[in-house]
Amino acid sequence: MLSITLFPGRYIQGQGALSRLGGECARLGRKALLIASPHPRQHLLPALLPGLQAQCQVTVEPFGRECCDSEIQRLFQLAAQAGVDLVVGLGGGKALDAAKAVAHQAQVPAIMVPTIASTDAPCSSVCVVYTPQGAFQRVEYLPRNPEVVIVDTQVMAQAPARFLAAGMGDALATWFEAESCRVKRAPNIAGELGSMTAHALARLCWDTLRDYGALALASCSARAVTPALERVVEANTLLSGLGFESAGLASAHSLHNGLTALPQTKSYYHGEKVAFGTLASLFLTDKPPVVVEQVYGFCRSVGLPTTLAELGLEEVTDQDLLRVAEKACAPGESMHNEPCETSPAVVLDAIKAADAWGRARK
Repeated sequence: MLSITLFPGRYIQGQGALSRLGGECARLGRKALLIASPHPRQHLLPALLPGLQAQCQVTVEPFGRECCDSEIQRLFQLAAQAGVDLVVGLGGGKALDAAKAVAHQAQVPAIMVPTIASTDAPCSSVCVVYTPQGAFQRVEYLPRNPEVVIVDTQVMAQAPARFLAAGMGDALATWFEAESCRVKRAPNIAGELGSMTAHALARLCWDTLRDYGALALASCSARAVTPALERVVEANTLLSGLGFESAGLASAHSLHNGLTALPQTKSYYHGEKVAFGTLASLFLTDKPPVVVEQVYGFCRSVGLPTTLAELGLEEVTDQDLLRVAEKACAPGESMHNEPCETSPAVVLDAIKAADAWGRARK
């Protein structure tokens, strides 16, 4: 097999990085569709739009909250009718995924502007499609990554700290899934082996979270931009994005997909469910006790769930958890990139063990 490493065209991060958006739009196009989540549309765009309009004609369209087929098609029809040559996504991970899908269908460049550091969606060529009710449906693999990603850490520092913690939960999986793919020689998102670069970035992602995660969370809670916050925002967004896409996914993200089958988890963020999936993966892959303790300790230090009750599943039954395990083990799921047995029965036991250990540590 070949090794392939995937990157966005340009990554810009720091305080005041949003000031670069107009210039980047003008560099790539003359007429943009800007798809905005509700909060940034109300709180960021009024100050941002005059400068943008001076450099590029911009049509603003609110995102409908769910990255589902009907929403993607609605936005694409608007892009086609307006004749845009550029799509900009402004907001959280689902809005950005929808913007990437629209740009692909319209065959125009995409600029991603995340306003929370809650997922690694901005840098990737992946679009996760949900049902209108928010249950995982499928993953679309787009033929190219965004041309530009702009991350303003002043904006990130103003967001609730829970978003940053959720991003750390998503990023937490990066190294453990990459290592499983390396051991099994499983393919990455491009269908080939991960490179040395991808695995090194995945490891740097985990090291950064472990060393700076709690400090970054405290900074975000104080709405302060610090070097620790800058490091963790980069880990959540760039390192995790490059790591998962170029080194590969495994059980943690499959377990997230399985957990979406239970409506009780709907109010919990992607990264919170991925974090618990990572804990279950530690038991599935028989990680050493010292590693298990390190990861559980990290999760507790930044407020990530370590029990099923912390995902709204206080009264969950074994039958419900078997549904989760079966969905996580469905054909085509990244669960099968693990270098161990991954039957629903084995995965169910890993979920129950992870929950039991989380409760015992309390």
